[in-house]
Amino acid sequence: MIDTKNIYSELFDKQKANQFVVGNSSYNERIEKLKRLKHAIENTYKQDIREALYEDFKKPHLETDLTEIYPVINEINFVRKNLKSWLKKQWVDTPLALLGSSSFIMNEPKGVCLIISPWNYPINLTFGPLVSAIAAGNTVIIKPSEMTPNTSKLMAKIVSELFEESEIALVEGEVEVSQELLKLPFNHIFFTGSPAVGKIVMKAASEHLTSVTLELGGKSPTIIDDASHLEKTVKKIVYGKFTNAGQTCIAPDYVLLKSNLKSKFIEIFKAKVLEFYSENTENSESYCRIVNRKHFERLVSHIEDAKSNKSTIASGGTYNATDNFIEPTLVFNSPEDSKLMQEEIFGPILPLITYETIEEAVAYVNSREKPLALYIFSKNNKVIDFVLKNTRAGSTCVNHNLLQFLNHNLPFGGSNNSGIGNSHGYFGFLEFINQRSVLKQHTLGAVDLLTPPYTNWKQRLVDLTIKWF
Repeated sequence: MIDTKNIYSELFDKQKANQFVVGNSSYNERIEKLKRLKHAIENTYKQDIREALYEDFKKPHLETDLTEIYPVINEINFVRKNLKSWLKKQWVDTPLALLGSSSFIMNEPKGVCLIISPWNYPINLTFGPLVSAIAAGNTVIIKPSEMTPNTSKLMAKIVSELFEESEIALVEGEVEVSQELLKLPFNHIFFTGSPAVGKIVMKAASEHLTSVTLELGGKSPTIIDDASHLEKTVKKIVYGKFTNAGQTCIAPDYVLLKSNLKSKFIEIFKAKVLEFYSENTENSESYCRIVNRKHFERLVSHIEDAKSNKSTIASGGTYNATDNFIEPTLVFNSPEDSKLMQEEIFGPILPLITYETIEEAVAYVNSREKPLALYIFSKNNKVIDFVLKNTRAGSTCVNHNLLQFLNHNLPFGGSNNSGIGNSHGYFGFLEFINQRSVLKQHTLGAVDLLTPPYTNWKQRLVDLTIKWF
């Protein structure tokens, strides 16, 4: 019987022994690694990626290009343009009291890192953080989700062909693999997944005082007031919610709608679902499936619970177990204590809640955990400012949804229950580096005059320093 604990420990030790070689790699060497990864994703394995994701949960090829391949390529391009400046020493001012010295910040790699990635966007959410880790000069062990086995197998092939395992390695397997890896003293862990599992990761990391980036989720609210352009708004929400069949951490989880717009919202919702996915969504080539039977049954239980507790299925509600298919579904009047309203949905079900005043909508949002994303649809700047100032969220998009994820000049991450730390661009780079402070003494300084024995003259000098410097 193979001792898997030894396998992971040996792999970790290889990377630990190699961390300074990788950490001292030049700008050009890091860029070369990123170029190889880009070519593999964009050219060599592009069709294989499409096919693997289709096999795993019937993800449409165009959606794969847009939500899996493009974000990683865009991340690589952004890093290539900016990495040289990120790697430079950052000279900072030195106070007059430390005259005779200079100071700078050195961005050094954290060391041996672990990336645990999810199943919903396996290419994007595995290789995206990897780009940041490579840019920062770390060694990396990757553990992708076992729920998308075809894509995980393909990623393992790509990684093994591009990198030595003493530098970057990908290990496949069930949850037990993650459990064994989490016992190792990594220098940093980057985890994407649910808040429940995020707590487990953070607890394991605390045993070694390992720093963490936790990209989690939660119930992301969407607030719509009567100053919005409703048809455009609903079209954007239908797109954002049902991309990837709702299996998106920043998808609108529920809609808070000004009560006078309810009938019109439902009417437009039905029309847009029909426009996007035809009369028979199950046969649409633009709509994917739920990733596995477990998640399918979880979502079906929400629908059946809604049907039995006097909620209104305003649109959709059908499903097919043979294909893990669930129709885009709009639910109104769900009880507050239902699982649909208490748990992150992570599927193609959208609860609709009405409100009378914007203060009421904001109070509802604030009665829950801080979300990963919050969306506002309004043309009233006073309403927009009020919501921004009186709520807390990892990110916000005004008059659209999901798009904040694609701007690599913005940090992407949550707050408290929805996450710790950020990804993308410079902010992702910062997660994988330690900002090391360095002060270099050049000549005799004031501090050198203040060593014991302490005299009255030295006391006067300290008094002057406190007062003026």
